[in-house]
Parts: sequence; C-alpha cells; structure tokens
Amino acid sequence: MRVRWTGVWPVTDQAVDPNGVRLPQGAHPEGRFLGRTRELKELRADIERAGLDTLSGRKAPRARVLLIAGRPGSGRSALAGELVRQVAADYPDGVLRTRLSDPDGTPVPVGRAARDLLDALGEPAPAGAPEDQLGEALRTALAERRAVLLLDDAADAEQVDALLPDNPGCLAVAVSSGPLTGIADVRPCTLGGLDTKSGVELLSRFTGSVRITVDPRAAERLAEQCQGQPAALVLAGGWLAARPKAAVADLAKQLHTDPGAEPMTARLLRLVHDALPQTAARTLRLLALAPAGLVDPHTAAALTGCSVEAAHTTLDDFAAHGLLHSVGSSLPQYRVPGCLHRELLRLAEDHERPAELQLARARMLERTVRLLQSCRAVTETDSPEARQKVLALPRPLRFPTPRAAADWLRLRRPALLAAARLAVADGELDTLARRLMSQLVRAMVAHFGTRGAAGDLYDIHNLVLDVAERRELPRERAAALLNLGDLDARTGRTTEALARYRAALDAGREANDPYATGRAMESVGGAHLELGDYDRAADWFGRALAERLARDERPEAARLYGRIGAAHTYAGRYGEAMRNWRAAVAGHRRDGDVAAQARALSELGRVQEYAGRLEESLRTCREAVEWARRAEDTRLQAALHLRLADSYERLGDPASAALHRSTAGRMLAEEATEGDSEPEHGANACEIRTASAED
Repeated sequence: MRVRWTGVWPVTDQAVDPNGVRLPQGAHPEGRFLGRTRELKELRADIERAGLDTLSGRKAPRARVLLIAGRPGSGRSALAGELVRQVAADYPDGVLRTRLSDPDGTPVPVGRAARDLLDALGEPAPAGAPEDQLGEALRTALAERRAVLLLDDAADAEQVDALLPDNPGCLAVAVSSGPLTGIADVRPCTLGGLDTKSGVELLSRFTGSVRITVDPRAAERLAEQCQGQPAALVLAGGWLAARPKAAVADLAKQLHTDPGAEPMTARLLRLVHDALPQTAARTLRLLALAPAGLVDPHTAAALTGCSVEAAHTTLDDFAAHGLLHSVGSSLPQYRVPGCLHRELLRLAEDHERPAELQLARARMLERTVRLLQSCRAVTETDSPEARQKVLALPRPLRFPTPRAAADWLRLRRPALLAAARLAVADGELDTLARRLMSQLVRAMVAHFGTRGAAGDLYDIHNLVLDVAERRELPRERAAALLNLGDLDARTGRTTEALARYRAALDAGREANDPYATGRAMESVGGAHLELGDYDRAADWFGRALAERLARDERPEAARLYGRIGAAHTYAGRYGEAMRNWRAAVAGHRRDGDVAAQARALSELGRVQEYAGRLEESLRTCREAVEWARRAEDTRLQAALHLRLADSYERLGDPASAALHRSTAGRMLAEEATEGDSEPEHGANACEIRTASAED
C-alpha cells in the first residue's frame, strides 16, 4: 500500500504543519516560522498594553486574553504556537495547551478540557467532579503561577471564559474562527492570507528555488490563487514536490482552467487525492474515521485492511507531503489537520458505500479491542493463561514489556477515549461497543490503578449510562450506575456512591435482574457502613443475603455473613457478630475455600477478643493459623501470630508472646525477600459491568 511518489523529498528534514507555516527543521531558527511579522509584533505589544481595568485604576482581575481569529487553514494555530514560543521565557510555570473542538467541529466539554490542563500541571483533578468544580480547581491551581494557556480551536466564548485563571500574571491565547463576544478586554487579531512574497517563499520550500526562479510570475499567480492560505499553499507545494518535472505554471493553469466553487484548500485536496494511486487514495480518505483525528499505523492498517508496516510507510509519505502532521512522540502517531478533516470525510462519503465505511470503522474498533486485551494481558506476568493469550496474538499486536504497553496506553489515551465515544455515537450499545468499553477499563486500571484512571473511568461509564437512559435500557443503566457508584466509593465520594447504588437498585428491579438487584443491595449496605450507619448496613447486607440464599449462591452468601458480622462488630454487638462470622466460616468450609475460611476465622477470633473471651480467641486464632498455612497466605499467618503474641502478653505469658512475635517477623522477612526477586506486574483490571460484557 505504499504511496509511490515520483519526486524525492526527505521526510526527516520536514516539519510541515498544514494549519500553519512551519519550514524545514534544518533552517535557521528565526526562519522556521514564515511571515506574520506584523501580527506577531502587535500581539506581543497587546500583552503589555493597559486594559480597561488598569485605565480605571483597578487591578486586572483575570489573565490577559489574546484572540487569534481566522478560518481553518489560515495558519492561526501556527501563529499562536509561534507567539507562545517567543513569550514562554516570561512565564516560568510553563505552557498549557488544549484543543476545544474535536476534528468534526464538536465542542469539547469544559470539564474534559479543565481536567487535561490539570493533568498537564501535575495537579490531581477531582474525580467525578462536575464541570464548574473542575474549572474552579484549575483556577486554584493557577492562582499563584505564571503560565500561558493556549486554547486552540475554541468554539465559543463560554468555553474560554470557563477556563480563564483569576490571575493577571497568566496569559491566555485563544484560537477561534470568529470573535469571542462576552469576554471583557479581549485582544483580537484577525488573520487573512500571507502576502505574496511569503506565499512564494513557502512554495519554494517544497519545490526548491530553481522552479520558482524559472517562472516567478507563475509562482506569484499560484500564491494568489491560493489566497495566501498556508494550508492551500502546503498542499500545492506537496503536489509539486511529488512531481519534480512539473512546472509551477502547470498547477497554476490547472487551477485557473478548473476554478470550481469549492474553497481552494478543498480543491487542492481533491486534486492531490485524485492523483494518488487507488490504494493510497482510499487510505487517505478513510483517515477521516480516525478517532480524535489521531492515527497510528495500527489504525490505518485496520481501516484499510493492510499490514502495519505498509500503513506506517504510507503515513510517513502523507506527512512528508503536508497531508498529515506528525506528532512528536516515542511512538509513530499523526494528526489529521483540522482544516482537512471535513473534506476527507466528504471524499470518503463520495467514494465509499455506507456499508464499507461501517465495515472500516468496525475493523478499527476491533483492532483497538485486541490491542487493549494485549495491553492488559502483558501485566499479568504470574498468569500462565494470560501469557498464552499474549502468545496467541499476532506479533504486531503484542507488547514486549508492561512499560511499553503503558507508554502506548498513555500516548493513545485521547484516541482511545474518542474511540469509546465513537462506538456509542449512534446511540447503540452493541457487542463491539461493550467489548471496547470493558477492555479499555481493564487496561487503564491494570496500568494506572482505579484512582489514577478515575477521571477517564467516569467518562467511560457515563457514556454507557447516557446510552442506557436515552434508549431506556434499565439493565444497562443499573450496570453503569453500579460502576459509577464503585468509582465514587473508591475516591471518597461515599454520599454520591450511596445515591448511585439506590438508583441502580431501582433500575435492577425494573429490569428484573437479580444479579444487579443483589449487588446494589450489598453496595448500599457498604456505603452505609462507610458512613458509620451500622444498623442500616447490617439491614441491607441481610437483604442481599436473602437474595443470594434464594438463588442458592453459597459462596456469596458466606461472604455476606461476614459483612453482616463486620457491621455488628462496629456497632459493638459482639454476640450477633460472632454468630454471623461462625456462619461465614461454615459456609466457606462447605465450599472448600480454604483462604476465605482462614480469614473468617481470623475475624471471629478478633470479635471474641473484643468480647473478652481470650481463651476462645486463642483457640480460634490457632485454628486460623493452620488454615492460613494450608492456603499459603503468609501475611495472614504473620498477622495472626502477632495477635496471638498480644493475647499471650495480656494473659501473662511473655515467653509464648516472644515466640509468636519472632515467628511473625521471620515470615514477613522471608516474604519480603521473595517479593524482591519476583518481576513487577500490574494489578488485575476490574471488569466493566455491562449486560453482556465479553473478554
């Protein structure tokens, strides 16, 4: 599938941004950015210019806002980037960048943008917090900092206003298609096209100086036909660079004789597309389906059905000719320029049947699922089954190490979250969407932990909840609410978790789903236990137990006896607690769960000690030690030996106490030594609950 260009253009020497004017990396630093001298001078002057508040004698309450307005393809993002580069030294706390629109023009929610900016600052974003709270957290984080915010592709003034720091020491540079009415004292800079001289110079960077010198008037005419728009000039330059025998006048004449009604960027893109080999042209237009406009070799290979190596070569060629922007990272990744995205989508709709686009999308999402499976499985180094699953995957889908998998997951995170949104964009929750959500959750938890990935996990489960509510799917609604409640509980939002669990219980009953109902009851009890309401906790655990016993789910019933025992223990009702812990021990014994039986015996011994029955507690703890030994649970054995040591000291037997304390110390030291010799591996990821989640 490699694109066979007729010209020679070294890829490694180019840093072309089709939305701006970036010149060859080998050029002199001052020459890397072309043109816009007047605009840059005015923008820099606006930073220091007194605002309305200053003129009236008041201190400016917020960051200074500069606006760069222009159509997509006018070089607005490149100008913003160059301005930020020039002033960055004046803002020691760094430059924070975020895009406020997706490639298809959909505005990015303010909460998501605020969380991304907080992540860039290294500040923990409040997990599950509403949009206004995330905005407030961002303003708090920036209150004592001097930083630059580059807010690219803003959809409206409300987006920008919600992210502005209440700190005049910060600077906000917003990029938009039009004015941001409603933001006080905004400094607008409206972009037109490059001047003819700069346009010709940009073309010469692609064609070389000879073809420009031979026919300078044709070059000027071509720059004028492109209306000085950098994106159009880059496409024209790329077309000429791929055809070293073509004269500049040939392209100018072709554009003149076939004027068309489309914008020049769209006309040039179609011209480039139509001149490509059939396979390469199809690859180019299918890139419009890439989530978040971010494409890597795996995405391109899945969309077109070719090999990863061939896709990588083609993407490099596209980047060399201004059709993609290479994202600087340790792994190959490219961005579809925003000014080309809609035109590529139109090309795809013109040339592909709807069923073919749907199939390409399904192939891409299926490839994503398999990569996520591999990303998670590589962390399970102690699981022979997981290792076999990894070895069964094709080599391009395998990760060599857990670190390599984590790096891929971190780099592809925006695209993966966009893929999740894409999977449910039509309002359905089909099998492929469920599998994608499930594997994305598992991979994130495996590599980053539940707390580390909480913000993204909230987004994923809220996607499921939104579809379930719109489609009136009570079973899926219950599953999503349970997942969100678990996240609330694990991030310290217990009151919010209780409300989610109660809503999940209602949805489970509506769906007549016994699993969701029983699970919600137990979770309601757990939330009450965390809030210190032990009577209600025991009551809800009892209701969940009745559900489990009615379905003869003995292991779950034994576990719930233990939870009821814990609630009674906290409430000081030791008699009730001991009866339930004995029931838990008996249940685990019947099921043959040695480890659970040892833990339940340990808790029974603890309650007996609280109740003042030291002799009974000693007998129970010794029995628990034996079962913990059979379960090979070294930590539990050590903890029990320490508890025995404390009991013997209270009974006036220091020799026995010293013996048990010594045994516990030896066991913990041996376990630490064994742990140091074992390879590191990630935690097992928790499973996303859906109506029929598949692995």
